[in-house]
Amino acid sequence: MTAAVRTRPAVPPVLDLDARLALTGAAMAARLDEAAVAFEVNTAYLPGADPIPHITEAPLPAPAVTPSPYRTPVADLLHRARLRIETAGWCRDAVRDEAGAVCPIQAIRLESRGDRDAAHDACVALLDAIQDQFPAADTIPSWNAQQRTVAPVLAAFDRATRHAHTHNK
Repeated sequence: MTAAVRTRPAVPPVLDLDARLALTGAAMAARLDEAAVAFEVNTAYLPGADPIPHITEAPLPAPAVTPSPYRTPVADLLHRARLRIETAGWCRDAVRDEAGAVCPIQAIRLESRGDRDAAHDACVALLDAIQDQFPAADTIPSWNAQQRTVAPVLAAFDRATRHAHTHNK
């Protein structure tokens, strides 16, 4: 009589994240080595071929720092917020979009660097400048959403900045 031996199927070991990352890293290193060899074989007949081309990118120029022409705090803040909208872009229907563009209030908040009083004063000055030209405007966001281009927004910032500067705000 023969005895039947039952064997369990082999259960793969459970690997933790570090072990899986190490195995994946080793597999990727092997694939990269294989690709480097294939590249060298494929370009061996080219005279002066660099085995791994060196690609350099020109560094991005640093933004020009220009001093603000305004010495009063609210006018300076409005000027910086206007520059932020010019450089980052203008957003009409949200506080910020995926590309980094901002609405007028967000530009003021970012440029106020956490000074809530200064941000509030700048928003009040901007709303006053908007309501001088558009008396039906209730809030900055509602007025901003009605604009089709950035030009009226920048013009409102200019008017608010000049008013704050001339009234020592």
